[in-house]
Amino acid sequence: MLKAENIHKSFGNLHVLSGIDLHVAGGEIVSVVGKSGAGKSTLLQILGTIEMADKGKVLIQDVDVLALNSKALAAFRNKHIGFVFQFHHLLPEFTALENVSIPALIAGDSRKTAEKKAMELLGFLNLIDRKDHKPSAMSGGEQQRVAIARALINKPSVVLADEPSGNLDSQASVELHQLILRLRESFNQTFIIVTHNRELADMADRKLIINDGVMLPQNNILEKSL
Repeated sequence: MLKAENIHKSFGNLHVLSGIDLHVAGGEIVSVVGKSGAGKSTLLQILGTIEMADKGKVLIQDVDVLALNSKALAAFRNKHIGFVFQFHHLLPEFTALENVSIPALIAGDSRKTAEKKAMELLGFLNLIDRKDHKPSAMSGGEQQRVAIARALINKPSVVLADEPSGNLDSQASVELHQLILRLRESFNQTFIIVTHNRELADMADRKLIINDGVMLPQNNILEKSL
């Protein structure tokens, strides 16, 4: 479903990624771990087309996304890629329902259709009673679930999560981990998760390790060294 081939990225004289290859199947949960500065978030940004690689190819559903022009890339990103970040990035002036609806509205859905989709997701995530609340009136865990609903509304091919539990307490983190598994079970959702949280990394189908810009040999979740 997603293939990254020979990804290189430098910032000035710093070579952050040095030939990364990554293949992810539909419905798979893959965690990416490694020390700070190893290149994990840079890789995620390239997979999400937020950052461009210096060299290499990213294919999502057999589309070479890095070869798209800016307008086509923005449309593809909105439809096929969902993002979840550590600090939620919800718009503070909008309610939960409005925040979740935004990607569907951008994709061209009517307000009625977008809000119907958003309400279904908020219901699945047990957030109906928070639909009219703005982010400042919600807990960190609730805000993160709203962010996940927003990431899911266009039924993306893949959800890219960058330290999704990094700003949550231990109970909210556990609930997030269980939610990711439920989303895969219910929707066959594909996740690529960059994390320092060992429990979250270990629950994935595969745990991949980046060290100094390269992917270490890693085949399955049984390896627990990091």
